[in-house]
Amino acid sequence: MPKKVLLAIDSFKGSLSSLEVETMVEKGIRKTCPDAMITKIPVADGGEGTVDAIVAGCQGSYEKVRVLDPLGRPIEAKYGIISGNIAVMEMAMASGITLLASDELNPMLTSTYGTGQMIADALDRGADEIYIGVGGSATNDGGMGMAMALGVRFLDKEGQELLPKAESLAKIETIDISYLHPKLQETRIRILSDVKNPLCGPEGASYIYGRQKGADEAMIEELDQALRHFAELVEKQLGKDYIDTPGAGAAGGLGYGLLVFTQAEMKSGIDVVLDLIKLDDHIKDQDLIVTGEGRMDNQTAFGKTPVGVSMAGKRHGVPTVAVVGSIALDTEAVYDKGISLVLDIVHQPMTLEQAITNAKPLVENAGKTIGRLLRDWTYIQ
Repeated sequence: MPKKVLLAIDSFKGSLSSLEVETMVEKGIRKTCPDAMITKIPVADGGEGTVDAIVAGCQGSYEKVRVLDPLGRPIEAKYGIISGNIAVMEMAMASGITLLASDELNPMLTSTYGTGQMIADALDRGADEIYIGVGGSATNDGGMGMAMALGVRFLDKEGQELLPKAESLAKIETIDISYLHPKLQETRIRILSDVKNPLCGPEGASYIYGRQKGADEAMIEELDQALRHFAELVEKQLGKDYIDTPGAGAAGGLGYGLLVFTQAEMKSGIDVVLDLIKLDDHIKDQDLIVTGEGRMDNQTAFGKTPVGVSMAGKRHGVPTVAVVGSIALDTEAVYDKGISLVLDIVHQPMTLEQAITNAKPLVENAGKTIGRLLRDWTYIQ
């Protein structure tokens, strides 16, 4: 009897999309187990590929909108619309680090304004709910730019409106929400993230993520102090205290800004995505699940795609194999979460650049190994 296998693999960041990884795994499986019955479902956990995964899984559509990139340049971004008038978006489409060249990275100057423009567009189109993935940001503005695009005014001590970027945070004296987009009061926003960092402090947005966005040590301290000033004003003037809320530090504090200025709540990205695409319905009657991600380490066990998928498989008694770009030594926790086997695509010494360049044939080779497993195992009654 042909074996049934479900592919639900996250993207290999900076290399292959979720669907591209799954396509190469399928190609490899078919070379060694031609009669396998394969189903592909793109998945993501709130980061790169989330919109595409949800739109594909829910038979949704896309909307395109002109927004400003992290440095204020016009670009075209897209977000998805699925049934129930729900908008799904990734902040990285408008405010992501991949939109900038390496010599343009400077979290003092970058802004989430474009993300706010995407949200405003969805509101104007009548969205009743908005899901927003907050991974991959180039920003550290506490959501100030996003809030300004939605009508909030930030004024300095002279009463002049400030520019929407992190270097303005320390200059804020007044927060005026009287022009906040009216539909925000009736629209539920779900923040998709596995980040638990608070807004400020040693574990906050600036100290943990500032370096990868271009900040040096002095800038990190300055950014942290500016975010703290911002949060203190918010508490004093708006009566809202989210500075220590887990996830407030996501996307350079965008999580905080969404909590303060919208009707937002934090959600596990992978749980929401898997629920929306109804993964459990696809798992029934499968013989094997294949999941994976670009880099697997012990953090994978805490809210990442492979474990979200494997736990669903575990509920239905279906074993899970993970295909990964690389694997750390400290991965024991994933085996307690339903993953039976991890296949690292790097089968000989090579540089990261070589692995990325050859990702497709390497992933296909892992698929051939899975095909042999499918072909040769026998059920024992």
